[in-house]
Amino acid sequence: MEPEKKPENSQYINVVFNLPLNSVFTYALPEKGNYEGLDLTGRRVSAPFGRRDLTGWIIGHRDSLPEAVKEGKAVHRIVDDQPLFKKDMLELARWISNYYLCSLGEALAVMLPGGRKEKDLPPLGLGGDKNVGGRSEIVLSDEQAAALKEIRKREKDFYYLHGITGSGKTEVFLHLAEDVLVKGQSVLYLVPEISLTHQLVDSLSSRFQTPIAVLHSHLTPSQRLKEWRRIQSGEARLVIGARSAIFAPLEKLGLIILDEEHENSYKSGSSPRYHGRQVAMKRCRREGAVLLMGSATPSVEAWHLMEKGTICSLKLTSRPTGGSLPSISIVDMKNSKSLLSQELIQSMDQVLKKKKQIILFLNRRGHSYFFHCKSCGYEMKCRQCSVSLTYHKNRKRMICHYCGYQEKPVTVCPDCGSVDVGYAGFGTEHVEEQVRQIFLEARIARLDMDAAKKKGVLQETISNFRKGEIDILLGTQMVAKGLNFPGVSLVGIVLADTGLSLPDFRAGERTFSLIVQVAGRAGRYSDDGEVLIQTFRPENPAIALAASGEWEDFYHYERDAREVLGFPPFSRLIRIVHRGKNVNKPLESLELLTHRFRQVGIEDVMGPAECPLGVIAGNYRYNTLVRSRNFSEEHHLIQRVLEDTAVPSGVYREIDVDPVQLL
Repeated sequence: MEPEKKPENSQYINVVFNLPLNSVFTYALPEKGNYEGLDLTGRRVSAPFGRRDLTGWIIGHRDSLPEAVKEGKAVHRIVDDQPLFKKDMLELARWISNYYLCSLGEALAVMLPGGRKEKDLPPLGLGGDKNVGGRSEIVLSDEQAAALKEIRKREKDFYYLHGITGSGKTEVFLHLAEDVLVKGQSVLYLVPEISLTHQLVDSLSSRFQTPIAVLHSHLTPSQRLKEWRRIQSGEARLVIGARSAIFAPLEKLGLIILDEEHENSYKSGSSPRYHGRQVAMKRCRREGAVLLMGSATPSVEAWHLMEKGTICSLKLTSRPTGGSLPSISIVDMKNSKSLLSQELIQSMDQVLKKKKQIILFLNRRGHSYFFHCKSCGYEMKCRQCSVSLTYHKNRKRMICHYCGYQEKPVTVCPDCGSVDVGYAGFGTEHVEEQVRQIFLEARIARLDMDAAKKKGVLQETISNFRKGEIDILLGTQMVAKGLNFPGVSLVGIVLADTGLSLPDFRAGERTFSLIVQVAGRAGRYSDDGEVLIQTFRPENPAIALAASGEWEDFYHYERDAREVLGFPPFSRLIRIVHRGKNVNKPLESLELLTHRFRQVGIEDVMGPAECPLGVIAGNYRYNTLVRSRNFSEEHHLIQRVLEDTAVPSGVYREIDVDPVQLL
């Protein structure tokens, strides 16, 4: 990449940092080095900032210091030999900064790799030839072919493959990717989980001969830099990755595939809190590319855009592999005294006798999720968070899943001294314990965040299950997303209610989506698939409609409820959280901010109020929710108020545009 010429006589550079400051800082060029005639925009610098040395990004040149600055400090050094970003990526960063109400430095920090040296990845078995290779001989079903034909017309910018689990969405994705690569354009393929990235790399490297780059958060900064340079140079025109791969510096972008669009993991949990779907839409519009999304359970927002015609909906209703949809039954657990109902135990026994496989799903890890005293009602809570500690029997520890605080389990109540104490609720460890007691001969594995922390366990477990070396796989969301196991005949959802009690208007949508997704792992290649849903709320629409297959009825129910309440997609939300160690300062500062919102004419403001999780890691948390039906106009007002209202010392402000959770 040849550097562009810099403006004549420019002795200074404009630099931004990964700080919540909407400021540009001017520095002199380093004393050592010849930068005459070079445009250094897009490179990193090491620069003095107060008493610290920070890494910043050069965003332009200037020929004089700002009026208020008498003497310009020089940067220590220019970090990069070549720019990390061009003008188009800088413009995308400016859009993220404006839309998500963060600084330009924060936007660039989340987009760009941070390594100082390029470090090779372990061998991935990827193609090394720049030719795309021959087209797959897989024959598409009539529905798949019709969907592909519609997308090739390019009458819309955004398309959505909405089909049952196992309906062959991936094959349509890959055929379209072949089209784009043959034209000399590039493809970005996004998946919600890093585990799915590995699976996809294996699949695509055997199908395409074009070099593939991989971007996700488990790479070291130096490995990310290596992949970034391969993409930037044009060596890799096919990029696979999780959320942050949306920023891959691809030239001639022709297609972005957003698989499992409904997943919350496409939304960043730290500043800037961008959504991968929103950035994908922006990139496609700017670069003339097609956005192809897919899921068996679209988000309610995407469903609404399909109804309006903004997104072209393409439906797949059958499974090309021949498997039919599994039979789904609800088991009412109100009168059950066991974690596993007799219905589920009997079905598991029958499946194991047939030498088929079972998935058990529970969206809660650990053994028991709170300790309580039966005499005085004491609950063992985290000392730093307003949540109960979860008992992990294997590690002999009570652990907070929010800050990591740990305590040893106790046998005597710390409050009243009673020995009448116990553990309530259950997680994956407890279920595993019971399954092992009932099915003594079965080969059982557990897959959750605790089990997957050990290096290689995730891939090894998935591989062994696919090879038939595991009979029962028990896990959390890791076993629900996108994995394809031909031998699975039975899926048991141990408790479908875990998310329904959360104080969040999306709780029903998430529950519905999880049930449908995990149920879709059963019977993908056969007609004997079975799903059993254990629940204490069999009449809840999210559970009842997921089980009956009346999926459109659920979306209509959810849409109507949100319209009455004025929640997305019929409004836009901006959530502002103030947190700090002092119990009063976060609330007082947020009260002032909320008052100023109302002063400038923003009327639909809810709060301030304590967050549902009022304390995390010793920080007291309060939030205000702004609901807007005129987003572009009120967004500008909110931005102005935020810039004019300083955050006091000891208080940290979190801004979340279009939040996906309100905890």
